Amino acid sequence: MKKILVLPGTQWQVPLIEKIQEMGYQSLVVNPDPDAPGMKRADKVLVSDIFDKEKVISFGKEHHIDAVMSDECDIAMNLVAELGRTFNVPTLDDDTAALYTDKFLMREFSKKHGLKYPEYKLCKTAEDAIALQKELNKPIIIKPLDSNASHGVFMCNTEEDIRKHFQESLFFSRVENSVLAERLIVGTEFTIDGVKTPHCHYTMAISEKKHFAHNESIANELLFSHYNPNFDYDKLRATNDVFVSNSNLKFGFTHAEYKYEDGEFYLIEIAARGGGNMISSCITQYMTGYDTYRYLVECATGNVHDEDFSLKSEYKERSAVLKFFATPNGGGKVRKVVGLDYLEEEPDIKHYRLNFKIGDVIEDALNDSVRIGFYIVCSENMKKLCEVIHNVEEKFKIFY
Repeated sequence: MKKILVLPGTQWQVPLIEKIQEMGYQSLVVNPDPDAPGMKRADKVLVSDIFDKEKVISFGKEHHIDAVMSDECDIAMNLVAELGRTFNVPTLDDDTAALYTDKFLMREFSKKHGLKYPEYKLCKTAEDAIALQKELNKPIIIKPLDSNASHGVFMCNTEEDIRKHFQESLFFSRVENSVLAERLIVGTEFTIDGVKTPHCHYTMAISEKKHFAHNESIANELLFSHYNPNFDYDKLRATNDVFVSNSNLKFGFTHAEYKYEDGEFYLIEIAARGGGNMISSCITQYMTGYDTYRYLVECATGNVHDEDFSLKSEYKERSAVLKFFATPNGGGKVRKVVGLDYLEEEPDIKHYRLNFKIGDVIEDALNDSVRIGFYIVCSENMKKLCEVIHNVEEKFKIFY
């Protein structure tokens, strides 16, 4: 029986762990919290920080692992590459992991391959970012090179803004003590998720994003469809394919974010893993009808092969939404929640989660990782999807 090492063991890895077990393999999961959902589902566990490499490698050797995997987790990808090399199993390589986690390298790669990118600068000090802002005379974004969940990302209009936020942004850069500063692109934002095979990259799902009013860096809705009357999704697919196809990613998932400005799609960031909050484990599979986790496990365990993931005609009208609950009136102590019966009973609602309970004090999210909850709707067409969204907004209420 093949043994697959999965990093880490949070709720987002549970569908991958379940697929591994469904295929008749053992899941060996590493996570610092022994009560994490993935740890409870695993066949064998190691309670450890995933970056305690000596412990992780010793655990892998002890159990003679056959594969190393992770999904929906940016911070694990460089480690997955290193462990793949250590155990001589199929993973992305070190350079590819760096490209798909380091935002400065993404900009350099885009420049090299003729893709659109905002003016940018690698900054060691606040003065470096201030110099770019003065040169552009426009708002800029400062961000860590390789953070996740929008940690350390700030829009800066003035020199004072940059000085206020630079050290926090720098704190979240893990690989290098630097910050990426770039011109703020004003436009609609999109996500695009795909599957890379040895000889092709397939787009599985595209979403148009909306954001919370209190913080434009935090998404509150990702609306998925295969076409959009207002934007050229074929152009977005082709733009994203240029990046992925010119990289050295042999197989795996991709998750990218773009912004649209003056008729062009600008890459914000791209990762060699599936979209979080169950985008890759639920939404992309519904939108296309393909069992992409099966393919990922097959490749990771040595059967690296091509497969056709082209969109079938019967799925072209499918739509989905990942919707994050808003905090009413800025926050308060939760007294009552109504409408959970609808979330449970509506068949098009595939998943939902509340990150609070009665008696908790909730407030507006400061970053992606502390939103109060979400729900996922998957429908055969956009009309039905919009009906379900409307019903949730009417029925689901939080009272303080």
